[in-house]
Amino acid sequence: MKTLKRQEHSLADSFIQLQVLNQATQQGTQFPAFAQKLKQSGLVPYQPTGITIFQMNLGKMCNQVCKHCHVDAGPDRREIMTRATMEECLTALAGSDIPLVDLTGGAPEMNPDFRWLVEQLTLLGKKVMVRCNLTIILANKKYHDLPEFYKEHQVHVVSSLPYFTAARTNAQRGDGVFEDSIKALQMLNTVGYGQVGSGLEIDLVYNPSGAFLPGNQLALQNEFKKKLKAAYNIAFNNLFAITNLPISRFLDYLIESNNYDGYMEKLVNAYNPTAAANTMCRNTLSIGWDGYLYDCDFNQMLDLKVSTPGAQHISQFDLEELNNRSIVVNQHCYGCTAGAGSSCGGATA
Repeated sequence: MKTLKRQEHSLADSFIQLQVLNQATQQGTQFPAFAQKLKQSGLVPYQPTGITIFQMNLGKMCNQVCKHCHVDAGPDRREIMTRATMEECLTALAGSDIPLVDLTGGAPEMNPDFRWLVEQLTLLGKKVMVRCNLTIILANKKYHDLPEFYKEHQVHVVSSLPYFTAARTNAQRGDGVFEDSIKALQMLNTVGYGQVGSGLEIDLVYNPSGAFLPGNQLALQNEFKKKLKAAYNIAFNNLFAITNLPISRFLDYLIESNNYDGYMEKLVNAYNPTAAANTMCRNTLSIGWDGYLYDCDFNQMLDLKVSTPGAQHISQFDLEELNNRSIVVNQHCYGCTAGAGSSCGGATA
């Protein structure tokens, strides 16, 4: 499977994605503007509750090409964060009390300065979270010691595992992904991750493989724990159930499978004001591989920069101004506010 960008697909253009999201459906349905929903819920102005998570996208390069990927990441993507931009991020963090740095991608480990960055963040006293696709650990010998590196720096690992069976996982993420993911989880368990009293946290991420909302997060967590323990003796801490947002490759899937209209209707009808009050954009700042600032990782992929004209790049970092900004919303935001809500940390309501 090729990335949308490699295919020169129209949906590789964020402007086209936003056009699709805001136009009437083929049946002529015009969904209400998300901003109007917020107003009806008494959530306008929609502003941060205080930035506590600094999420850095280290690049779009990845060893996988997953069908649902909102980043459109893959081996053919060459956009990666430079050390100079990382240093600007470190300067911003050094002057703030933001406690958690969330490293994502692509596969963040493929950035040549990844380990240096983790070391510098640790020296700053920041808690580091890495979003690991698991298979990167087996992809090349130079990554085989990642579990030990993570342990050394007390990194909180968040790992993608769409399901506890090979068929469903491989259908979404590629042949052999499930098998390599299981091996990687066992390697992480061996060094202490997920073990009681170790202090080494590993969480799994579940997202549906089709055009439907995730089930109950706690029920899914219990089922995953039972199945993975029985079949592979794998332990983990928490499971995050995440809704697939209608952007990038998942948007392409929805359109190609004639599920777009129905899926959007599900999201809109399941809008939950409580979830809307607890979205990740209210406590997270997303930094793109090129240093530009966004309210969340999804806005980043749609090129919707933060609304603060004087602080749109990490070189202009102003925590007070950013904490008082208005959050930029659009129709894709229904994905984070449907049902039990969805964020990089799972359900929000």
